[in-house]
Amino acid sequence: MFKAEYVFVRILFPFVIGIGLFYFLPYRACFYFTAIATLFMVLIALATNLAYKKLSIYRFKGVIGISIFLLFFLLGASVCLLKNEKLNSNHFAKKKYNQLKIWVNDEPQQRGSILRFKAKVIAGYFAHKQIKASGQLLVSVRLANSRPLKLDYGDEIIMPAQYTAIEPPYNPAEFDFKAWLATQNIYHQAFLERENIVKTNKQLGHFIIEKALRLRAKQVQKFRRLIKSNEAFAVASTLILGYRADLSPETLAAYANTGTLHALSVSGAHVAIIYVVLDFIFLFLNRNRKLKIAKLLIICSLIWGYALITGLSPSVVRSAIMISVFIIAKTLSKNTNNYNILAFSAFCQLIYNPFSIWDVGFQLSYLAVFGLFYLQPKIYNLFYIENKRLDKLWNFIAMSLAAQIATFPLSIYYFHQFPLYFLLGNLFITLPLVLMMYLGIATLIPGLGFLASIFEWLINFTNSTLKWIANLPFATFSTIYISLPEFILLSFSLGFFIYGLAKFSKRLIFLSLLLFTCYQILIAYESLSALQQRNILFFSLRKNYAAAFTRGKETVLVTDLKVTDKSYAFFIKPALMSMQIDRIHHISFEKDTVLRNFILKDKQIVFQGYSILLIDNHLNHKQLQGRSAFSAIWLTGNSKFDLSNIPSDIRFQTLLVDATNKQYRIKQLQKNRKDAYVLKKNKAYLIQLTQ
Repeated sequence: MFKAEYVFVRILFPFVIGIGLFYFLPYRACFYFTAIATLFMVLIALATNLAYKKLSIYRFKGVIGISIFLLFFLLGASVCLLKNEKLNSNHFAKKKYNQLKIWVNDEPQQRGSILRFKAKVIAGYFAHKQIKASGQLLVSVRLANSRPLKLDYGDEIIMPAQYTAIEPPYNPAEFDFKAWLATQNIYHQAFLERENIVKTNKQLGHFIIEKALRLRAKQVQKFRRLIKSNEAFAVASTLILGYRADLSPETLAAYANTGTLHALSVSGAHVAIIYVVLDFIFLFLNRNRKLKIAKLLIICSLIWGYALITGLSPSVVRSAIMISVFIIAKTLSKNTNNYNILAFSAFCQLIYNPFSIWDVGFQLSYLAVFGLFYLQPKIYNLFYIENKRLDKLWNFIAMSLAAQIATFPLSIYYFHQFPLYFLLGNLFITLPLVLMMYLGIATLIPGLGFLASIFEWLINFTNSTLKWIANLPFATFSTIYISLPEFILLSFSLGFFIYGLAKFSKRLIFLSLLLFTCYQILIAYESLSALQQRNILFFSLRKNYAAAFTRGKETVLVTDLKVTDKSYAFFIKPALMSMQIDRIHHISFEKDTVLRNFILKDKQIVFQGYSILLIDNHLNHKQLQGRSAFSAIWLTGNSKFDLSNIPSDIRFQTLLVDATNKQYRIKQLQKNRKDAYVLKKNKAYLIQLTQ
């Protein structure tokens, strides 16, 4: 049933299914069931192995295969549920504590006056008693100039037990921050003032991670001293050390729009570049088996030493594990299989942290490497080139195409864009990336700081060139939005098509075309639905107001946000993208506007027969007069207008209260007006209109 060289490929499949399924079934009953069932299957496997020859069990290969599939499916489910901290009986959220004792579980990041970090709970205090507790928190602390706060990884803190559950997304297509944090076992967050934080001057956490982060902080400071340009410093810190520096939006866009964003995150490519140099340096150790083992130990030690310098960030650790497994397998085994090694690497990481399966970096890394293993040779063999230099160029093009094809569906599903000039961008970035890696690491070596000026010039040159490529006509297809069913259809269609071509299978190619046809039907249906849509969407925001009056693929966006604002990009843009809007009219309350099918005049909005009365500060301490009927009243700007003064001759169906109103005003309205719909910490309000 199992070929030895593919054993981990075959067991990884049910293992991943078990993790993926039971991640959505976080119940203690499920854990008990899967744990007992896994133990039972292990006992059966041991008994089968002992009686394998005696009972001629090899005759039942099908049953054995199904049993092994079931065993690793249950193992994946058990590991997933075991790692789910919500199932712990002593999770801090299951009891009411007065205070919590926590320790900083990552490197704190400060933006403006807010210090944010992840923390692990170790105890809770109730009635002056300390009770052991578990769980994780996302903590945000508002700092005061009079009392600065310096926190490092491992610092122990006592804080009040004031926390809330992570909020779900409130607007269509909004990034699901709650689900993303849940994949890191974080389900609650705390917003605290500086005076609520008490440091105990104790250090917890892992000793190695603490030293790694301190080592990286020193290297970041060295870059800061040697590199003058803020942009070059940000790229250097991100590229070499994996430090989350603040890159300008222009630079990030340049890398994203040229398909070279992977160069900015320390990943498998960066570790591979280091490995190539080390392999060349220690080439003389390939004489016999003992020297090869010595070479293996030296290279693995240096690679993990580099991982320490980068602060043992998850992407670097993932890459170090992957390449270490490859080196060990290639050195100690004569008959190795790249797919089996790749599957073993993924299996090891998922055993340690099964939630990694939901990490975008994890998914893209393994898909890209799989593409290099499977697709690159096939693409490369399409053409034979005699010229050695052109052959090397074609080899690299084949690598870039393979990685891009393998990650294509996932990239557009997560990032909603596709760079057309990815080949040009990757061809250009290859040599600078290699040189930047070597120069950046060399600059950190004592006595070689003079290389910083060359390193800085190379970064600035690379950034300028990528910005030029990104500004070329049709550099990227953006605002591509596909749903989960469309992503699944596209992925299977692409997979069956590639495999069908490789195996010359007409059935697989036909199946691929059938799936692609279904994908296109879904796309066409959604496009047709978008052309026929007539609706008003009131966005749920934190401090602003926004409403989209949509007819077909055109919308009038009434908002006080600018396109460059982060809130616009986070809350509004994804919704408009999912609605396939291709024409937007940006207006605000301040100016009367008359457009086709839309009128904003005298604090009234009329759209497709739906009428809205705006009540803002202009109506403070005034009374409404007249006789009219409105579909809705929109209360904005923290207006002090007394709604009880609305005469009975003015009728309305819905009262909408946006986030520009102060919290005390919102609470007052919620108390007095049960029919008020608040556009803050509530789902966006959608009104479907008839044509």
